[in-house]
Amino acid sequence: MGQKYSPLKIFHYPHKLASLPRNSPDITAPLHIRIKPTNMCSHDCWYCAYRVSSLQLGQDMNIRDRIPPDKMREIIQDIIDMGVKAVTFSGGGEPFLYKPLLETVKTLADSPVKFATLTNGQLLNGEIAEVFAFHGSWVRISIDGWDDASYARYRGIKEGIFTQVLNNMEHFKKLGGDCFLGISLIVDEKNADHIVPLMSELKSRGVDSVKVAPCIVSNDGAAVNQYHAPFFQRVREHIEEMKVTLADEQFEIFDAYHEITHKFQKDYDWCPYVQVLPIIGADLNIYSCQDKAYTKDGTLGSIQTMRFKDFWFSDKNTFFQVNPMEHCQHHCVANLKNQEILSYLNLEHKEFV
Repeated sequence: MGQKYSPLKIFHYPHKLASLPRNSPDITAPLHIRIKPTNMCSHDCWYCAYRVSSLQLGQDMNIRDRIPPDKMREIIQDIIDMGVKAVTFSGGGEPFLYKPLLETVKTLADSPVKFATLTNGQLLNGEIAEVFAFHGSWVRISIDGWDDASYARYRGIKEGIFTQVLNNMEHFKKLGGDCFLGISLIVDEKNADHIVPLMSELKSRGVDSVKVAPCIVSNDGAAVNQYHAPFFQRVREHIEEMKVTLADEQFEIFDAYHEITHKFQKDYDWCPYVQVLPIIGADLNIYSCQDKAYTKDGTLGSIQTMRFKDFWFSDKNTFFQVNPMEHCQHHCVANLKNQEILSYLNLEHKEFV
């Protein structure tokens, strides 16, 4: 099984790297775009960064926002015309609640643009599941509970949905196709001692990969580490056990369960990833990243009355509005990627390899 997670993917695109600095005259298309088609969600996860007041996301989010169908068609056409490599549908809300999603992914399936989605998995069935199975690159489902009762408590939903999601996973893989089915297993104090049997169940359902990651409970990295400290070592032992007993060529365990202060501290004053992976919100604002969506600090502008491609190529200064040292002292999935890019761009005496 090839490596799916890496901060080094950007180095396959030297033309993009060369265009990133402020003194470069070039503006090139983003490589990857996240689209949040709707802010409506059928689940109410207690740790959701968009709905928990103590976390930075969602400060300006209107739960009723959704991208109008005609505007979505326009955005997708721009993405195809610009040569964007990939699109991920995510929340905000639950992408599969967005009724035009089927039409949207069918359009992408007939284009060179790769597509994927983050989802709770409850609606991963029917024709849209078939389109993802045979044309999508990956589907990633978030999991926290380990049975119907616990899953219902985590998400504020009726019992029975956990079993439905597991059945959807199994059916999805039996459809065939090459779409990679991944799970984000969010670890907290309640499920820490249930992840081994849960992982075994996920493998039995045909899941390709499980990413084990800590629940983010604060904008402060030290506070997150403190929350996990009482059960951190137990979880580490469980993960090491599963790597030996469960992982194989068909089933990957991606271990992202570590102390995470490094995802919070920023020592650079511009963010390369703004130009690599921007966000299109359900409110038609363009955001710098998934960790600043629906916030004022993360807002680059609006495409309410203009096309996305016109916005993107209009003014390079737009990409330098966000100063990570000032605006981003919170969880950031792009922090390591930014560090790698900035180290590469700042190299001197490059000839002395």
